[in-house]
Amino acid sequence: MQLKRVLSLRTVVATSAGLTLATSTFIAAVQVAGYVLGDTAWIAILTGGILCFLAAACFSELNGLLPTANGIRLYFSRAFNDQVSLTISIIYMTIVIVGVVGAESYVLSRTLSEVFPAAPPYSWVVLLLALVTVMNLRGLKIAGVFQDVITYGLLASLVVISLIALHKVNFQLNAPLAPGGASGLINAVALGVFLFVGFEWVTPLAEEVTKVKQISRGMMIALGILSVAYAVFTVAMTAVVPKEALAASAAPHMLFARAVLGGPGAAWMVVLSLAASVTTFNAGMISVSRFMYASAREHVLPAVFSRVSMRFFTPWVSIVVLFFVALTVAGVTLFTHNYLVLVEMAAAMESIVYVLAGLAVISLRRRMPDQPRPYRIKGGLVIPVLTVLVFALLAEEVLREDKWALIGLTVSFLVSLFYVNTAVPYLKKIHEARKPAARRRPSRATGGVKEN
Repeated sequence: MQLKRVLSLRTVVATSAGLTLATSTFIAAVQVAGYVLGDTAWIAILTGGILCFLAAACFSELNGLLPTANGIRLYFSRAFNDQVSLTISIIYMTIVIVGVVGAESYVLSRTLSEVFPAAPPYSWVVLLLALVTVMNLRGLKIAGVFQDVITYGLLASLVVISLIALHKVNFQLNAPLAPGGASGLINAVALGVFLFVGFEWVTPLAEEVTKVKQISRGMMIALGILSVAYAVFTVAMTAVVPKEALAASAAPHMLFARAVLGGPGAAWMVVLSLAASVTTFNAGMISVSRFMYASAREHVLPAVFSRVSMRFFTPWVSIVVLFFVALTVAGVTLFTHNYLVLVEMAAAMESIVYVLAGLAVISLRRRMPDQPRPYRIKGGLVIPVLTVLVFALLAEEVLREDKWALIGLTVSFLVSLFYVNTAVPYLKKIHEARKPAARRRPSRATGGVKEN
């Protein structure tokens, strides 16, 4: 059974923005501000957004060339080989789940604990994940409408509270073009990429949009909106609350909201935090479940993950499994408190994947020169080459600064490589063994007679 084409451009934008617009991005925004002088964090954030436009252009061409729910897996398979494709896509899927869900769960629980200290922090995560799971099980149209309302409302609220804060302190930019040394700015930009982590995860929805071009348009629009919203919000936070106080808190956005509007501001920020977490969990569930569905369809994951609900046309097994995986990741993160390492790992992994996307565009221009491309990057290979060089530098900078992130990615690579070399051949062997049995089965087409 196939997935159903019901997604509009509006929902593509909301999904792309929703996966990136998380409560944990407030932490990352404070870290970005800590790397640069004064109130120049907006430079690093806008630069990170512009650099992500380079990657978005590469993903747009790849998605138009190969519009499939398997997205990155197929791009890299055609551009390089199956082993590279499988290894990277499995690491990527794992890091997205672990990094985004883990960091988001931790920051959200700390935020809500300040307001509702009697409630166990983990209970909020369970409640939100359960809500998102039920919506996704009932169909993408329901989940998509919910994503639209929450994401656009959240973006508008962030801009409004930021403008109120800037007006309250009579804000003026001081030395707006002097962020400090090159090393600090590079680190700030590298971490700023995390603010946009996951914008490209709408590519697995290629089989459910009404028009394939909506994927590329949606990514570009989402990046533009997010760049402005993040820049304004970060500048407002650092203008109202000292950077040192923000950096020392696991919920800096709560300090900011209280400083601006007192108790009502804190209540408003709690609502925004809940909305941000819901959009992140929902967008992640939508995208990753489709990736798992497509991987199972190609016998990279067990076949059970390719099952689709006959009533709602959703990959229900993948959605349910993701629910329990997310619960486990959230629990471990809340117990260990190591959420910042997850942020760094996700930022580094994003940069690595963007490097490979640029290389994939270059490779497929050579391997598939005559294949129709609904979206083709202008300027020859300039943008793909820039994407490779820039994000290779950013990945190296993040991993050099955080050894634990380097260790985490190395372990993930080894585990993924082991899975690709052992489990995947076994799954494909099982599939091949089942083929003859399926052909021997009686069918309606043969009138109940076995085929020879």
